[in-house]
Amino acid sequence: MKRFALAAMFCASCSLFAEQTYKEQKHEEKKKSVERVGGGAAGGAIIGALAGGKKGALIGAAAGGGTGAVYDHHKKKQARRRQ
Repeated sequence: MKRFALAAMFCASCSLFAEQTYKEQKHEEKKKSVERVGGGAAGGAIIGALAGGKKGALIGAAAGGGTGAVYDHHKKKQARRRQ
Protein backbone atom coordinates (compact mmCIF):
# COMPACT_ATOMS: atom_id res chain seq x y z
CA MET A 1 0.00 0.00 0.00
CA LYS A 2 2.85 2.32 0.83
CA ARG A 3 4.44 1.76 -2.61
CA PHE A 4 1.14 2.44 -4.38
CA ALA A 5 0.68 5.73 -2.54
CA LEU A 6 4.25 6.77 -3.32
CA ALA A 7 3.84 5.86 -7.01
CA ALA A 8 0.55 7.76 -7.22
CA MET A 9 2.12 10.86 -5.67
CA PHE A 10 5.04 10.65 -8.09
CA CYS A 11 2.76 10.36 -11.13
CA ALA A 12 0.60 13.24 -9.95
CA SER A 13 3.61 15.50 -9.36
CA CYS A 14 5.07 14.64 -12.78
CA SER A 15 1.85 15.49 -14.55
CA LEU A 16 1.60 18.79 -12.70
CA PHE A 17 5.03 19.93 -13.79
CA ALA A 18 4.97 18.47 -17.32
CA GLU A 19 1.74 20.08 -18.52
CA GLN A 20 1.83 23.60 -19.85
CA THR A 21 -1.20 25.78 -19.61
CA TYR A 22 -2.80 27.28 -22.70
CA LYS A 23 -1.47 30.69 -21.70
CA GLU A 24 2.11 29.39 -21.41
CA GLN A 25 1.87 27.67 -24.80
CA LYS A 26 0.65 30.88 -26.44
CA HIS A 27 3.46 32.84 -24.78
CA GLU A 28 6.05 30.39 -26.12
CA GLU A 29 4.51 30.55 -29.59
CA LYS A 30 4.64 34.35 -29.61
CA LYS A 31 8.21 34.32 -28.32
CA LYS A 32 9.26 32.02 -31.16
CA SER A 33 7.50 34.26 -33.69
CA VAL A 34 9.29 37.34 -32.41
CA GLU A 35 12.63 35.53 -32.50
CA ARG A 36 12.09 34.34 -36.08
CA VAL A 37 10.94 37.68 -37.47
CA GLY A 38 13.46 39.67 -35.43
CA GLY A 39 16.30 37.37 -36.42
CA GLY A 40 15.41 37.75 -40.09
CA ALA A 41 15.23 41.52 -39.76
CA ALA A 42 18.57 41.70 -37.94
CA GLY A 43 20.26 39.47 -40.49
CA GLY A 44 18.83 41.50 -43.36
CA ALA A 45 19.91 44.76 -41.73
CA ILE A 46 23.47 43.51 -41.30
CA ILE A 47 23.74 42.32 -44.89
CA GLY A 48 22.08 45.48 -46.17
CA ALA A 49 24.41 47.70 -44.13
CA LEU A 50 27.45 45.93 -45.51
CA ALA A 51 26.13 46.23 -49.05
CA GLY A 52 24.59 49.70 -49.09
CA GLY A 53 25.11 51.67 -45.88
CA LYS A 54 22.21 53.17 -43.95
CA LYS A 55 19.63 52.95 -46.73
CA GLY A 56 20.67 49.37 -47.48
CA ALA A 57 20.26 48.48 -43.81
CA LEU A 58 16.68 49.75 -43.81
CA ILE A 59 15.83 47.89 -47.00
CA GLY A 60 17.56 44.75 -45.72
CA ALA A 61 15.73 44.91 -42.39
CA ALA A 62 12.38 45.16 -44.18
CA ALA A 63 13.22 42.30 -46.53
CA GLY A 64 14.61 40.16 -43.70
CA GLY A 65 11.58 40.82 -41.51
CA GLY A 66 9.27 39.83 -44.35
CA THR A 67 11.25 36.67 -44.97
CA GLY A 68 11.18 35.88 -41.24
CA ALA A 69 7.40 36.33 -41.19
CA VAL A 70 6.99 33.94 -44.13
CA TYR A 71 9.26 31.40 -42.40
CA ASP A 72 7.31 31.79 -39.14
CA HIS A 73 4.02 31.20 -40.96
CA HIS A 74 5.48 28.07 -42.54
CA LYS A 75 6.67 26.70 -39.17
CA LYS A 76 3.29 27.37 -37.52
CA LYS A 77 1.48 25.61 -40.34
CA GLN A 78 3.89 22.68 -40.05
CA ALA A 79 3.25 22.44 -36.30
CA ARG A 80 -0.54 22.48 -36.81
CA ARG A 81 -0.26 19.58 -39.27
CA ARG A 82 1.63 17.50 -36.69
CA GLN A 83 -1.09 17.80 -34.07
